[in-house]
Amino acid sequence: MTPSAIDHNVCPLYALVLILLISLSPIYRLLKQLFVLFILSLSSYSVQAGSSLFGYSAALQDNLQLFPQWLSVLERHLKNNIPEGRCQSRHMDSCHIKNWHDFLQRIKSLPKAEQIKQVNLYANQQNYILDIDNYKLEDYWATPKEFLYNSGDCEDYAITKMLSLKQLGFNTAAMRIVVLQDTNLRIPHAVLALNIKGDILILDNQIDEVISHKHIVHYTPIYALNEQHWWMFSPK
Repeated sequence: MTPSAIDHNVCPLYALVLILLISLSPIYRLLKQLFVLFILSLSSYSVQAGSSLFGYSAALQDNLQLFPQWLSVLERHLKNNIPEGRCQSRHMDSCHIKNWHDFLQRIKSLPKAEQIKQVNLYANQQNYILDIDNYKLEDYWATPKEFLYNSGDCEDYAITKMLSLKQLGFNTAAMRIVVLQDTNLRIPHAVLALNIKGDILILDNQIDEVISHKHIVHYTPIYALNEQHWWMFSPK
């Protein structure tokens, strides 16, 4: 069909369908979120000297109110981080929190490097399940209790790892949940970054080995956060 033969009344419909398809893609949602965060953070933009991850510079921000899901996780975790119920089965067992506490107690006497390794392996045992299948929501950040009951997706692994290390005595100021783009798989992803002994270690649900961020070349960080601050990233 030649351009002159196209019904011009149909063209807007094609354009609308295309826009809808693009707007539903994970990359579009990630870019939209990044744009909103960038606009809202302009007034408080400050680069933290020497702060970098995956070769990108980090800009320190203070307004965690931009992340209601994260604040909700922290609040809910304080309320439900209590062992409860009877221990009868592994699936949807109300004893998962007790099992988690027992696990953390068992490894507490190990060297720090071994604690980090064990925390990564413990969380990575859970099945990867999308939020839409778990909670009928496009995006939901789960507490460790919810994650250990239901399994979860990438940020849920990272959250449980952060709060596990916190309970072991690690300083949360040295940790960040990093939302990024996996340029190999072309999907949004999240990992836990831990600053220790002059290096940043990555705890990732895609691999069981804990490795330095210096050895990872296919991650583009978008933003990161912990209990105190959040960061935006830009190329050096």
